Amino acid sequence: MTSNKIPIVIAHRGAQSIFPEHTLEGYKKAIELGADYIEPDLVMTKDGVLVARHEPYISKTTDVADRKEFKNRKTTKVVDGIKITDWFVSNFTLKELKTLRARQPWPKRPQEHNDIFEIPTFEEIVMLAKQSKTKSGKPVGIYPELKHPTFHKDLGLPMEDKFLDHLKVAGWTTKDAPVYVQCFEVASLQYLNKYTDVKLIQLIGATCIQDDGTLLFTDRDGSYNPEGQPYDFYIAHDTRTYQFYTTEEGMKFTATYADGLGPWKPFIISHKTNNEGKMELLPPSDFVYLAHKYNLKVHPYTFRNEDDKWRTDERPESEYELFFQAGVDGVFSDYTDIAVKARYNHNKKTAQQ
Repeated sequence: MTSNKIPIVIAHRGAQSIFPEHTLEGYKKAIELGADYIEPDLVMTKDGVLVARHEPYISKTTDVADRKEFKNRKTTKVVDGIKITDWFVSNFTLKELKTLRARQPWPKRPQEHNDIFEIPTFEEIVMLAKQSKTKSGKPVGIYPELKHPTFHKDLGLPMEDKFLDHLKVAGWTTKDAPVYVQCFEVASLQYLNKYTDVKLIQLIGATCIQDDGTLLFTDRDGSYNPEGQPYDFYIAHDTRTYQFYTTEEGMKFTATYADGLGPWKPFIISHKTNNEGKMELLPPSDFVYLAHKYNLKVHPYTFRNEDDKWRTDERPESEYELFFQAGVDGVFSDYTDIAVKARYNHNKKTAQQ
């Protein structure tokens, strides 16, 4: 199955294969490389400002652990049912956060840009997008994720209304706005659906891929794992895991509040361990077919050169081409240039058929 439209390329956390993630410089580079959308993960400061960090804790992505003045800010909080000891954005004001500098968390990626760039606010990212154009001359889209909204709400820092305010100020309130909003929790998307017409994406994940290629959605003992179930479902004693979203019933449910799904890659193409102990790719599932049946977009994550399990040859582009052939509508990529090249190859091949 192939999609009738050209898939979009989403710069996952910016051009993070080159610059530290979630920096204005990384987003600018991703736009230069051909991204259609830049993706900021959003968390909230102590004084209620939305900023871009992958998680609400920041020891791996900033120099905070080396800053003596913030030594006593290290604390333990519960995020989606898991105790984490770290430095949390919610314990810093924006002014304090702006004194920190971003770092590359991937040890084998370039480190020469560490300790240079600031943590950007969502407002700054919106401004960058509105001042930029894609390589094809279109408006640069934004693809923000609301990170752990229940966690923030429990801290007295609800995210949704402040986020909606930013969209209104930007003039992005309609379905045709260059915006997708994503979240792993369901209630936040349902809330946004009541107050904005921008496109919404339900993210889904799993705990792991089992040897036979099926996905696991709990811990091995059957207990809750935040990777496999929406946290707001868990605290509401709703037993549905992300597996629910692979069913026709789940697709129908998604269509009541969202415009698409952002699945982990093996929801679409999984892999198993064969009798010789080698990894073997499985045929595409019916995930894309079912999603498209209910007019839902499919944007899988995350495509990285370091992850070669889905390659069909030695080229990193081959992984993308495999998923484009399966009909996905876009990809989250750490390597924007590779994604753009793979899309070109796919479009060229499709045009020749």
